[in-house]
Amino acid sequence: MHTMMLKAKLHRVRVTHSELEYEGSCAIDGKLLDQSGIREYEQIQIYNVNNGERFTTYAIRAEAGSGTISVNGAAARLAAPNDILIIAAYVGLTQAELLDYAPTLVYVDAHNQVARVGHAIPVQAA
Repeated sequence: MHTMMLKAKLHRVRVTHSELEYEGSCAIDGKLLDQSGIREYEQIQIYNVNNGERFTTYAIRAEAGSGTISVNGAAARLAAPNDILIIAAYVGLTQAELLDYAPTLVYVDAHNQVARVGHAIPVQAA
């Protein structure tokens, strides 16, 4: 049996481009892909904090260090420049793999540059 788990998350990245006429996908700064472990052409889920849209596409590599987050093709109607997104990838793990598993969580600054990387969501005080 496999359990679907969060593999990686890019938390609160800012959309830099929205390209309706592009073939499709989401172009992501190569450094963010490397830090998160999200692979080019891997399926990703995108959650738009600004408008509540949730959609599926795949990642493509943008220039490393560019800060690029470009939502392309039909998905461009679901996210506009300056929208804040959460980008997530998931993985199916066996029960044995779950014993020492932790996702990779990448937090960015206002320019989509890595601010910190963690492996657990910080607990907020009530």
